[in-house]
Amino acid sequence: MNNKYFITTAIAYTSGKPHIGNTYEIVLADAIARYKRLKGFDVFFQTGTDEHGEKIELKAKEAGLSPQEFVDNVSTEIKRIWDIMNTSYDKFVRTTDKHHEEIVQKIFKKMYDKGDIYLGEYKGLYCTPCESFWTEKELVDGKCPDCGREVSEKCEEAYFFRLSRYQDKLIEYIESHPEFIEPEARKNEMINNFLKPGLQDLCVSRTSFKWGIPVTFNDKHVVYVWLDALTNYITNIGYDPDKESAEFNKWWPADLHLIGKDIIRFHTIYWPCFLMSLDLPLPKQVFGHPWLLMNDGKMSKSKGNVIYADDLVKYFGVDAVRYYLLHEIPFSTDGVISHELLIERINSDLVNILGNLVNRTITMGIKYFDGKVQNKKVSSDIDASLIRLINNLDKNIELKMDKLEIGSAIDQIFEVLRSSNKYIDDTTPWVLAKDESSKDRLETVIYNLLEAIRVSAVLIKPFLPDTSDNILNQLNIKDNSFKFNENNTYELNNPSILFQRIDMNQKLQEIEENKRENE
Repeated sequence: MNNKYFITTAIAYTSGKPHIGNTYEIVLADAIARYKRLKGFDVFFQTGTDEHGEKIELKAKEAGLSPQEFVDNVSTEIKRIWDIMNTSYDKFVRTTDKHHEEIVQKIFKKMYDKGDIYLGEYKGLYCTPCESFWTEKELVDGKCPDCGREVSEKCEEAYFFRLSRYQDKLIEYIESHPEFIEPEARKNEMINNFLKPGLQDLCVSRTSFKWGIPVTFNDKHVVYVWLDALTNYITNIGYDPDKESAEFNKWWPADLHLIGKDIIRFHTIYWPCFLMSLDLPLPKQVFGHPWLLMNDGKMSKSKGNVIYADDLVKYFGVDAVRYYLLHEIPFSTDGVISHELLIERINSDLVNILGNLVNRTITMGIKYFDGKVQNKKVSSDIDASLIRLINNLDKNIELKMDKLEIGSAIDQIFEVLRSSNKYIDDTTPWVLAKDESSKDRLETVIYNLLEAIRVSAVLIKPFLPDTSDNILNQLNIKDNSFKFNENNTYELNNPSILFQRIDMNQKLQEIEENKRENE
């Protein structure tokens, strides 16, 4: 079995601080990477920053900085937020890294020598914020279809990549590999809206700005955004057009490119055509995840409704924010975030269901057995159904994770936690404790609950890593197996609160006051 797993996020554009919607992607990728590691895969998880382009040049000028100083600052801030969210990436790439720049230049030359890149002239309607050219018919109300801003006419000499040469090959590939683009709706959109009507050749160099990777054989030109940005997936795992690389052969093709649905066209049309030009296999899957919206629509600075990850962590803690992002955003439709919804979810799921179960069980283990609990195997029919749920948990999570249904995977864990809380109500340990002859039955009940918590804590680690460690520390046990183990011996540590209940009005007032102070 090939036990490697190479997962990437899109690289974040260094135009400014990432909001919680941008941060959602890295947390989603982290949960998948951590899960694969938990299941024994050799994982390489790559993320990073996209740092070239006209927009950066303009923003740097406005800030009175050189483009390099500007991207150094923003890239550092993005990395800081990825680290705050406790993401376990193996490599944080930057497209200003010298190695990346050198390999991009070699790739450009290889494509040119092959006849896939040619010199021409670009005349088109250009959106500077999106760094995209559009045709008249692609505009929406005369404006950029992606961001709704004004476009301006530009005409300049440019190199073009022959996308049209690979169109039929790509349609055939997508239709014969149904898992390549997920969710299904995105695949249909790519085929019907872009591929079938016919691909235009793609502009891959610019002369009107300098902040980019120079074309080696014509230094008037810099490599244009997508050929520079997309190739990060291979330049950072050892790809070199001039020589073989054991590292590259190990990791490529990528198992998963996780990206926002707004850039799926670039990843499922431009990128596969680039790879075909280089005679490289295509990634196994591109997943276009949904957006995170506010109650009043898309997050934007102009609306003043932007939420940042570091602020949420300050108010609610890392794992509570991770839980909301991973559990509440549907697999294929946009999700909504607000402080109110976050507080409701923390109180109902993390405090009432998870925290309450762990605290009650460990407290009873210490109260009734001085923290030393073994399985006395005085069983009842009610135990069998709980144990069956525990033993099915690993498989149920795997079925959901294989389909990237992260929220549903977490639901499987919470089903065990809810059932365990009900099991306490049904077995009434406090009644058993009053009867000396029921002592072994009581210990069996507590033991079953500890095993339910242990297995849940082991399997919740990809989603809530700190909470998992905290629970396992309270259980004071080294068993990391995914099944009910009837022969463990527990020597419990004192319980500690996993999540504090939040007073909604008080917390919203605190957030509002902080916002006013920082304005």
